[in-house]
Amino acid sequence: MLTTTGTYDDALERFHRTGPEFDGYLSNHGPMVVEVLARRDQDPLIDRWTDRYLRRLDELPRGGWPIDPLHSQDALGDPARSGDWIELLQREVDQESWRSVLARWWPRLLPGIAAGATHGVIRVGHAVRALGEVESVPRIAELAHALGYWAARWQPTPSIRPVGTRSPSDLVALVPRVACQEAGIRDRLAQLDTTAGWADQVATLAAPVADEAIPAAIEHIVDAVVAMYPRFARGNPTMLVHAATAPNAVAMTLSSLPKPLWRSSFEATWSVSAAVIAAYAPVTPHDVVPAAPAPEDVLEQALTHGGEHVIKFTDTALTSHHRTGNPIALSAAITAVTLDA
Repeated sequence: MLTTTGTYDDALERFHRTGPEFDGYLSNHGPMVVEVLARRDQDPLIDRWTDRYLRRLDELPRGGWPIDPLHSQDALGDPARSGDWIELLQREVDQESWRSVLARWWPRLLPGIAAGATHGVIRVGHAVRALGEVESVPRIAELAHALGYWAARWQPTPSIRPVGTRSPSDLVALVPRVACQEAGIRDRLAQLDTTAGWADQVATLAAPVADEAIPAAIEHIVDAVVAMYPRFARGNPTMLVHAATAPNAVAMTLSSLPKPLWRSSFEATWSVSAAVIAAYAPVTPHDVVPAAPAPEDVLEQALTHGGEHVIKFTDTALTSHHRTGNPIALSAAITAVTLDA
């Protein structure tokens, strides 16, 4: 369980002196990883992991042109304004409850859920999960940084409304792939509108009838993508992690959102997972799925590897395994370690 003070909150304060990206466009995973380490009772590792990761990061960008929250649309998706976005969100969480700020900005940011290769929503999810345990100044500030990053990298993403009868496990491997699986995520997602059958196939997912069923429906998406990962990860081991960690982040956030926002969150979640699969998964699956070790061995291997994507995906896979008992979830985590996701 996350503690009130100590290494997790201390690490957040250190990361808040750094920017949301480094080397031009790479996402700062530090706050997300230390949240996982704290949750998985790995506090002794937090300082050492943070020390090593901080060497890679850039300084926190300064704001230069304050954003008017009532006229912010033009600044959405402008990474040059990341300092301005973080300052705006920090002012807002200083002035009112973090839940109110989250509820106001979530529907504004949701249409751009692919922001930063989905790292915007993922960082928000980890921040909200930590705040759900304990509220502290560093954790509230982390939500401001996370929302600010999402806003700065906001990227319009096609959203498909599910109207069918099929389950996520039936569909994840059948999502039509974009024709050119090259270049970055923006170029790949830009092909979705012209990818034959993509929208129609994605729409065949069954939507939950009652709002109360939406949290479980999002978890089913996570579970299906995790189970798919060992066979398709070789298409791009790192990027395909996000087809699972992005919906997991939404699942972590949902209980802190007003219920009227749940259904649009479900639709955006499924759409972005399907989009990442279309952009990066190969058509032909790999034949071999690694054997599933014990859950504690999976975590140990992920921690020994130490990679940011491996740690976050392993946390998602372990949660899926705990929920479903499916040993393929453990195989998925080992696949991420083996392929150096």
